[in-house]
Amino acid sequence: MSSQPNPPDVAGPRRYRNAETMLATADPVWRAAGEHGLIGIKVDSESNNRLTVRETGHEFANMVSCAYLGLNNHPSVAAGAVDALAESRSTWLVTSTTRIRHNLLVRLEEELGELFGAHVLPGASCTSLTAGILPLIASGHLGGDGTPRVMVFDRFCHFCMAYVKPICADEALVLNCPHNDLNYLEDICRKYPRVAYVADGAYSMGGAAALDGLLELQDRYGLFLYVDDSHSLSIMGEHGEGFVRSRLEMNPLTVIAASLGKGFGTGGGVAMLGSREQFEFLHRHAGPVGWSQNMALPLVGASLASAAIHRSPELKDLQARLNRNIDLFDQLLPTSFAGNGLPVRRVDVGDAEQAVRLSARLFERGYYSSAVFFPIVPKGEAGLRLMLRADMDERLITDFAAQVRDLTEER
Repeated sequence: MSSQPNPPDVAGPRRYRNAETMLATADPVWRAAGEHGLIGIKVDSESNNRLTVRETGHEFANMVSCAYLGLNNHPSVAAGAVDALAESRSTWLVTSTTRIRHNLLVRLEEELGELFGAHVLPGASCTSLTAGILPLIASGHLGGDGTPRVMVFDRFCHFCMAYVKPICADEALVLNCPHNDLNYLEDICRKYPRVAYVADGAYSMGGAAALDGLLELQDRYGLFLYVDDSHSLSIMGEHGEGFVRSRLEMNPLTVIAASLGKGFGTGGGVAMLGSREQFEFLHRHAGPVGWSQNMALPLVGASLASAAIHRSPELKDLQARLNRNIDLFDQLLPTSFAGNGLPVRRVDVGDAEQAVRLSARLFERGYYSSAVFFPIVPKGEAGLRLMLRADMDERLITDFAAQVRDLTEER
C-alpha cells in the first residue's frame, strides 16, 4: 500500500459552518421534488408493491423500500407483534434497560446472539446505538485502556455515524478518509498507534466496504472497526448475519451495527459484539442505548418471529428470490453497481432537476423511485435510487426497467 500525498482532513464541528451554502444548493431541489408531489406522500398500503394515495386513487409500487426480503409484510412477523402485545399487555416498560429488561427482550438478545454468532446488544434504533457506542470507542474505553483512538470516518459513511463526529471530537482526533482508500487509512495507522475506522458494510447509496483490506489492516495495526451493515443484514450469510459478519470472526476490535428495520423486516437495531464484557460495559455506559426508550415489545415480538424465519429453510428461498431479481435488473438496466450482489442500485442522471423530473414521470406511471442529489450524493452525481426486493415479481422489474429506458431515451 503506497502513501497518499494529501494530508488528512480534520473533521469536527466546523463541518456545520457550511450549512447555509449546503441549504442554498439543496433546498431548491427539495422544493422542486415537493412541487412534483414526490415528498410527504400519504398512502394506504396493501403490500410493498401496491400503495394507494387515498385522495386520488393513484396506485404505485414502492421501489425504494429497504424491506429486501419482504418480511415487513410477512404474516408470521405481523402475528409475532400481536402475540408479544397480548403476552406482555404492554407497549414497553418505559424504564432504562440498564436497570430492568423485559424477558422478551432478553430472549431476543439470546436468539439473535445464537443466530449471528455474536453478543447482541439491542437498541431503539441503529442510530441510538451508534450515538452511544462511537464516543466510547473514541475515548478508548471500549476495547482499550482509556487511551483515545484517532477516529477515521469514511467519506461516504451513513449520516447517523457522521452526525456523531463532533461528540467524538471531544474525546479524540477525528479525521475524514476518502471512500475505501486503504492507502490513506494505512498512513494514519502508521502515524498513530491507536486508530478506529468508521464505515458502512453495504453502503446505502450502493457499493460495499473494502473488507479484505480492512481486515488486513486490523491484523497488522490493531485497527478498530465500527461498521454499520444495515443494508446487508438478512440478505447475506447462512443465517442472515450480513455481508461483514459472514466474512469475519467476531473479535474485541470489531463492532457491527445494523438496523432490524430493513431486510430483517421489523424495527429497532442491534450491535454485534465480540465479548460479553463489551455487552455489559455498553449496557451500563452507552448513553442512548440504556435510556428508557428501547425496542417496543410488539417490535420485539415481530423480531422473534423474524428470527424464527431466519432459522428456517424459508430464509434461503427468500435470499435466492432476491438474488434472481438483482440479476434480472442488472441484465435489463446495467448500472455502476451491477454484479455486486447487493440490492441497492442508482440510475445516474447527473443534473439534480432532471433526476427529480425523471422520478416524477415514473411516479405518474406507477413507480416510486427517489431522486437523490446533493448533499445525499456529491454534486453532479444526481440520479434515481432504488432497492430490489424478494417480493417483486419479474413483470414488475421488467416493466420498471423498460419505463426508465423509455424516459431516459426521451431526454
